[in-house]
Amino acid sequence: MDDEPTLAAIPLTGGNMEPVVRVGDTVRRVAGEWTPAVHALLAAVRAAGVDEVPEPLGLDDSGREIVGFIAGGMLVDAPARVQWSTTIVEQAGRLLRQVHEASVPLAHDPGRTWRSPSREPSEVVCHNDFAPYNLVVDGGRLVGAIDFDFASPGPRLRDLAYLAYRIAPFAEDAEGFDPEATSDGETPVDRVRRLVAAYGADYPVGEVLGAAAGFLDELAAFTDDRAAATGRADFVEHAAMYRRDAARLRSFE
Repeated sequence: MDDEPTLAAIPLTGGNMEPVVRVGDTVRRVAGEWTPAVHALLAAVRAAGVDEVPEPLGLDDSGREIVGFIAGGMLVDAPARVQWSTTIVEQAGRLLRQVHEASVPLAHDPGRTWRSPSREPSEVVCHNDFAPYNLVVDGGRLVGAIDFDFASPGPRLRDLAYLAYRIAPFAEDAEGFDPEATSDGETPVDRVRRLVAAYGADYPVGEVLGAAAGFLDELAAFTDDRAAATGRADFVEHAAMYRRDAARLRSFE
């Protein structure tokens, strides 16, 4: 797909890896050997009738990947009454299940190259970062999930557990969560149960939180490596937070 030289490239914030820009109704970012697999995943999900993921549009003349832009705001930036509403919890659980179901054939295709390592059991293709900063809302409704670059085959619970950590929430840096004011009085544990039910599974809360703790162990190590490579002090702080949160999650098991 050719560039659109008459349209300005608008930098998009929030990414911690490569620069991301919006050009018209498209989003462009650095491509890699994983891009064909990611675009195949997006195409499969959209072919299953799930329009809440970006449309894959190939590469531009600069070799960057192109995907469709999903209009709206990031859930993490939404007012607390939206960000922590039980309706959003349910919508996120259902959307994750739809993405997972559409991905099953790709999870068992050994010919695909993914950016992240595959994990067993490879039940679905995991997003590996399905969280409020990658979820798009419009008018209080969840309308999209973005940033599939780190997707790879893995267990369903991996994605669901990290989403629970972020949306229940158990994350130390979650802001504005008030059970009385924003989530119908439900505690984070109650919200994990709601999320799991919306996804259509029956994982016990302890199993979900244990899986989330394991995910955070990996994330802390990854973030330590990023800190060493970039010299960014905020990555050091994030890694420390992930370890504190993992220890706290294990107290619920």
